[in-house]
Amino acid sequence: MQKVRKAIILAGGKGARLYPVTLETPKPLLTVNKKPIINYLIEMFKKHGIEEVAITVRQGDFEDFSWWLRRWQNDLGGVWVNLMVEEEPMGTLGYWAHKLHTWTGSEPFFLTNGDELKEVNLTEMAAHHRKVGGLATIAAVEVSNPQEYGVLICDGDHIHSFLEKPENPPTNFISSGLYLIDPKVREHLSDKIQSGEKFLMIEKDLFPKLAAERKLAAYKSKGKWHDCGNLQRWEKAIKEWDSETK
Repeated sequence: MQKVRKAIILAGGKGARLYPVTLETPKPLLTVNKKPIINYLIEMFKKHGIEEVAITVRQGDFEDFSWWLRRWQNDLGGVWVNLMVEEEPMGTLGYWAHKLHTWTGSEPFFLTNGDELKEVNLTEMAAHHRKVGGLATIAAVEVSNPQEYGVLICDGDHIHSFLEKPENPPTNFISSGLYLIDPKVREHLSDKIQSGEKFLMIEKDLFPKLAAERKLAAYKSKGKWHDCGNLQRWEKAIKEWDSETK
């Protein structure tokens, strides 16, 4: 597998659990220690050789992200950043499947949620992806409260199923919201694409199919991870992230 050069950051969500804060500021632009969450993601990509990043945003948030890019561009380490407007909700996979697949071309690419803090060794993850030989790899993280998330059930390096917020999780590993994707996965979406279905979710429309074929791998990351999805978790990230990463 060639070096991974491109990444997509999904930044088009409403952030409803953080209302009313996110009625004014898109969640990826909320700050942790005075720096937007999305900056930390781009810094992680830069550290591991990613050269180009596409950010999908809602039409109503485009002005906010344009301002952010003007303000922070010189701090992004030379990574090429392009804002892509999602004119209608297309889920976590629809925009790539219908429009951005030509940009990623035949190369594997990273895809991440734009509203979580994460430190993943992407170089090691890419090597693991190559070794296991699947079509997609999920960066898994170990958390103390897996019952609040989707838990990954693995058979060795392969993911065979998911448990959504189980009462008694069999493992503490959950998805970090970061994936390495081989563009060949688009073949698994061909029926939906040809029928014009635009709203596609990677978690429901792709991963179960790949898991059934043993083409979905787990990379167990040892790096830090914070979900900033509600006010309590965002506050926790602000208090803990800096001390954890020094």
